[in-house]
Amino acid sequence: MPIEMQLAKIIISEINENQIVFLREVDGDREFPILIGIFEATSIDRRVKNIARPRPLTHDLIVEVVDSLGGELDSVVITELREATYYASLRIKRDGEIIEIDARPSDAIAIAVTCSPRLPIFVAENVLDEAISTGD
Repeated sequence: MPIEMQLAKIIISEINENQIVFLREVDGDREFPILIGIFEATSIDRRVKNIARPRPLTHDLIVEVVDSLGGELDSVVITELREATYYASLRIKRDGEIIEIDARPSDAIAIAVTCSPRLPIFVAENVLDEAISTGD
């Protein structure tokens, strides 16, 4: 059963290539980091801080495309941790069924915070356990 998480913190560094987002368990204490790129980190940061852009960014575009094609963004699930790389799915409802689209977690989280209201973010229990045990 996937565990609901929330975006807890974003760390943007001008001197490091990788940026960090922390996800924290909604009804618990578990938390773990995911390394992401600067583009995704700034996109997430802008949304969290409600900084408007004059033109849509990539994550805004994805939300609009799904909506325009009759879909409804449902949730994000981080499904796997393989060789230090996280894998995620963007879940979209369309015609009464759920379609899962493979996505990088950073893009999926950026889309989740772009939606209003924000999409729920879930992490597979085994991924959460492994992420926390490798972080110790």
